Amino acid sequence: MQRRQSSKTPKQPLQIHHKNQTDLSAWRKGGRIDPEKSVQNHQSPTNQKSDSKQDSLEQALSYFEKVQDHVSLKNNVLQKHLTTVESIALQRGLPPEGFDVLLNVALSGKLADTVNTRLLKSLVPASVIPETSVVSSVSWLCVSKCSGNIQLLFLRWLITVFDFIDHKEQLHALYGFFFSFLQDEKMCPYVCHLLYLLTRKESVKPFRIRRLLDLQAKMGMQSHLQALLSLYKLFCPELVTITLPGKMKTYFKNSEGPWKAAINAVRRRNQENSPVLQPLFLGTAQPQSRKRKWNTQLIIPASSTNKNNLEEDREKNRVDLYSTNESFPVEQLQTFSQLLQNIHHLEFPSQMGSVLTNPLLLHYMNCTKDESIYLRLYYWMGQTLQEECTWCVADNNQYEEEFKDFLETVYKTECFLQEGFSSCEEFLYKSLPLWDGFCCRSQILRLVSWIPLSSFSEMKSHLYDPLAQLFFTSSLYFKCSVLESLKELLQNWLNWHVIHLDSESDSQVHSLNTTLSGLVNVVAELIHFVGWISTVALRLENNPTFLLYFILDFYETVCDMYLRYNLPLLIMPPAGVFYPALLSMDSVSLNQLCYIMYRYRTNLVAAKENELSKTKILQFKFSSQTYQEYNQYIIAMVGCLWTSSVFQKDIHPQGLRMDDELLKKTTVQEFKTSFNIVYHPAMMGYAVLFLQQAWPDDTTFNFSLIKGKKWNWYLEYLYAQGLKGLKVFIESSINRVSQASHSKAGNVQV
Repeated sequence: MQRRQSSKTPKQPLQIHHKNQTDLSAWRKGGRIDPEKSVQNHQSPTNQKSDSKQDSLEQALSYFEKVQDHVSLKNNVLQKHLTTVESIALQRGLPPEGFDVLLNVALSGKLADTVNTRLLKSLVPASVIPETSVVSSVSWLCVSKCSGNIQLLFLRWLITVFDFIDHKEQLHALYGFFFSFLQDEKMCPYVCHLLYLLTRKESVKPFRIRRLLDLQAKMGMQSHLQALLSLYKLFCPELVTITLPGKMKTYFKNSEGPWKAAINAVRRRNQENSPVLQPLFLGTAQPQSRKRKWNTQLIIPASSTNKNNLEEDREKNRVDLYSTNESFPVEQLQTFSQLLQNIHHLEFPSQMGSVLTNPLLLHYMNCTKDESIYLRLYYWMGQTLQEECTWCVADNNQYEEEFKDFLETVYKTECFLQEGFSSCEEFLYKSLPLWDGFCCRSQILRLVSWIPLSSFSEMKSHLYDPLAQLFFTSSLYFKCSVLESLKELLQNWLNWHVIHLDSESDSQVHSLNTTLSGLVNVVAELIHFVGWISTVALRLENNPTFLLYFILDFYETVCDMYLRYNLPLLIMPPAGVFYPALLSMDSVSLNQLCYIMYRYRTNLVAAKENELSKTKILQFKFSSQTYQEYNQYIIAMVGCLWTSSVFQKDIHPQGLRMDDELLKKTTVQEFKTSFNIVYHPAMMGYAVLFLQQAWPDDTTFNFSLIKGKKWNWYLEYLYAQGLKGLKVFIESSINRVSQASHSKAGNVQV
């Protein structure tokens, strides 16, 4: 490839070669100039200082454009103009026209590497970077005028500012040229990174795959080579037959060097001083309230064609808007009907972050299931989460609110797609051990609820262990928030199972069986983990009703997994949860427990019937321990609420069985009836109100009056108060147990 002649052709200083670029006078005033109105602009005294800097920049660019070879480092003129470029670049950023000059002189080898390095490090964009400037500078790599260190620094800069380049078509045409640099071991990681950003399906060729495999055989399993091979395999799985790690990880080294911090500082400064500058960044046409790089990328960039061309092409677009021969620009995607018409030739933007806030593009992701799009999104998101995390990266605390907004956007995207991102899972696993449980609490716990299914060993060490440490040492509110998050995590897993179960065919029975077995194990471990932390939390917090509500809310999902989610698994709550709920002072908790036990019974009966009928091929039998635990709990509940025999008949190892001699020492006169539906601490308030209505003249509150027919009236009164859980429990279980109480059939045999 020959270096382009245009790179050597002398250019008039600061002439505008593209209509969509801002000229220096526009950049000076912090806005975009309309050519028709440029003659109407007048400088105010406040712009005089800016004009002076602008004149200095023009002089500096003119100097570097005409500079000759072998200029001494001690040359005062060189140092003056170099300092000017650095100062203005770091303060305001460089206008588009400056990049062509500075890139050409830095890569032409005319000056010493020290000067070239400083020039490359000062290439901070104020708005966009013209693609022609980048292509012209790439052509210098063909003639090997600059050193290897300068080439490496240029590649790092190109990767960092990739999203600021106004077009990409000519860069895509240079794919093969960049690929040839893979043979350089020092440049290979950064070349892979750049190729990763440029790769399209048509870029994947058999000879390139063979070259990557040869490099991997020579260098070993390098992460950057695996990244490119993974992307190739997504586009052409029939060409890449080797097995690659399926789990997303950090593939590339940090290439941002000094530019990212400078770009953020310039953006903040420009937006504070002149809000009109905001639309310049990445060519967006909407003002932004956020300043960080990832927030800029949440808006779809302007079209690759310039504004005038768009105006001229509007009539043509009306005709061939739905043409199947050309890719459809996403910035023109406005309606769902357009999405349906162009779904097969829609090309995603380079800024994958813009997908997160565009419902139409999210619909597209849901419909096409293009793994290459997910891979690009995961890569971008993983890098952004790692770099912007306020407790993992120093000096990021000032951006906590912006990071919260970003996490909230990611969470909403996961809810829209109804699936978690592996890059978020990786981020959570890395950051949770360092998390204080306070910063971005709501957002982090919401992301936890969308963690994809993983093996238990990974979740225990990366999720359960760090969460448990925070759980036990944090406030009651934090404990409840964690339980709510884990409940949503369980529901998302179960919903995923239902969706995938419905989509499986009969020919996939074997693979489904394996998947189902793995799902059952992972879900069981999650339930056991919640049972353990709930038991400990109730002891630590002295059984508060608020905490008990969230625990029982979790078990409302657990008790219905078999019938509602078609998952052959039921796990009873531990005794450390069941008995505090049974003896709770609050009627809401007792009512919840009654409903949960009713649903357990319904699910267990259905499982037993299916097991006996043997109508289902994929059938997991519940262990006898599950039935045994249920029967033990049902005996305790009936003994408490109905037969007043819990102290004699509770057979659970951690139950309420006590000797009469010990009970007499409590000096409670009627200890046997202490926990029935009349005397139970959670129900006594209802009993008092019932007595006031039934015997308004009796002020003695004689609870012994509630018996016989009055007992049935009292039950109807309780049902009328909204205790639906108590109602369904009594109607489904109490009558059976009470009728069999004299025949030693106290267990509900299901």
